[in-house]
Amino acid sequence: MPGSRTGRPPVQRASRRPAVPRIPRENPVQGMFTRARKAWDRPLTAYYLILGGSVLITVLGLVMVYSASQITALQLSLPGSYFFRKQFLAAVIGGALLFAASRMPVKLHRALAYPILAAAVFLMALVQVPGIGMSVNGNQNWISLGGSFQIQPSEFGKLALVLWGADLIARKQERRLLAQWKHMLVPLVPVTFLLLGLIMLGGDMGTAIILTAILFGLLWLAGAPTRLFAGVLSVAGLIGVLLIKTSDNRMARLACIGATEPKSGGADCWQAVHGIYALASGGFFGSGLGASVEKWGQLPEAHTDFIFAVTGEELGLAGTLSVLALFAALGYAGIRVAGRTEDPFVRYAAGGVTTWITAQAVINIGAVLGLLPIAGVPLPLFSYGGSALLPTMFAIGLLIAFARDEPAARAALAMRQPRFGRKRAGGSGAERGPRRWNTMRRRASAARSSGER
Repeated sequence: MPGSRTGRPPVQRASRRPAVPRIPRENPVQGMFTRARKAWDRPLTAYYLILGGSVLITVLGLVMVYSASQITALQLSLPGSYFFRKQFLAAVIGGALLFAASRMPVKLHRALAYPILAAAVFLMALVQVPGIGMSVNGNQNWISLGGSFQIQPSEFGKLALVLWGADLIARKQERRLLAQWKHMLVPLVPVTFLLLGLIMLGGDMGTAIILTAILFGLLWLAGAPTRLFAGVLSVAGLIGVLLIKTSDNRMARLACIGATEPKSGGADCWQAVHGIYALASGGFFGSGLGASVEKWGQLPEAHTDFIFAVTGEELGLAGTLSVLALFAALGYAGIRVAGRTEDPFVRYAAGGVTTWITAQAVINIGAVLGLLPIAGVPLPLFSYGGSALLPTMFAIGLLIAFARDEPAARAALAMRQPRFGRKRAGGSGAERGPRRWNTMRRRASAARSSGER
């Protein structure tokens, strides 16, 4: 061939392949963040957070109630597991209420709003009847059920206000009445003030603060204008200041904020200071479960209002941060349920429950840390007290039902199939859906049809 000295055809050189650009490796931290964000945005995330978080808080609370209440029980000549057994019984009943509430349809929840409100008002009024109501730690807010069992109706007033208020505002929104300020306030604010008045007759200002927080949460979700919101807040604040000024006990609690000595400014700050001592002696990982020193008579109400202090002493910073993380996850899940739903009642009820649990946790933990005055409210799902545990677990059941009722969550649950196939049901095969138990049979028939042997 021309151009070849040997007469052989020239060797054709292979064309160079274009260089393949290297894909940059993903930063491990960024990849972890991306995967976490995807998992966080899944339809069932709120459902799992509410269910898992509430169960973990309740179980850890049972453990800490058993640890913190042993000394108190022995001092009262009772078995060491006395308070734990009562709390465990309340948790079992509360678990049944949680399951029932999580399976109820939204219409049934709305139908229960008025009966629960009427029962709560009746019981809260019955507390003030001489011979029926009981006084515990200076608060006339209890009714004896016989023996060692008591009930605090004001705890059920929180649940009643959430359900009834959510149903009321939802009905007014459906009729487009919330644009008028009188429909925004009436009868929500007067009924709330009725509940607050019945509670304050017994002197329980801590529970009154929680109900006020629920009211403000409902008004905020309903889109109350700033001036209306500020007006209600001003009236509530003025009433609160008058109630505090007229009570030496409440003034002394204010004086104990940030106290480091049992006697601070002439006020008895024994409980507040020893709560700080318990937290300070816990360190990072605590002194060990059951090894608290402050519960040996130094810290009053170790298994109720100040159980968070005993948790910090025995489980350390790791234990207290775990509790805070669980409550934060529960609060986030509640806000997510309220923000993603299209049902007005679900939005207001989920927001009210989230406000209730979050506000009560903040007030309790803030008092233990010395940042807020001691209000005498238990830590939700954690502290000892069946009257507080039962309505709270029912409210958690509400959140679970609402989380399951989200359109995306409903679709995700409907797509789930059992690992070994579905049970046979009536109808055609298309209605029953694919079966997983005959996967190998279908593959074999497909191979035979294609000529494989």
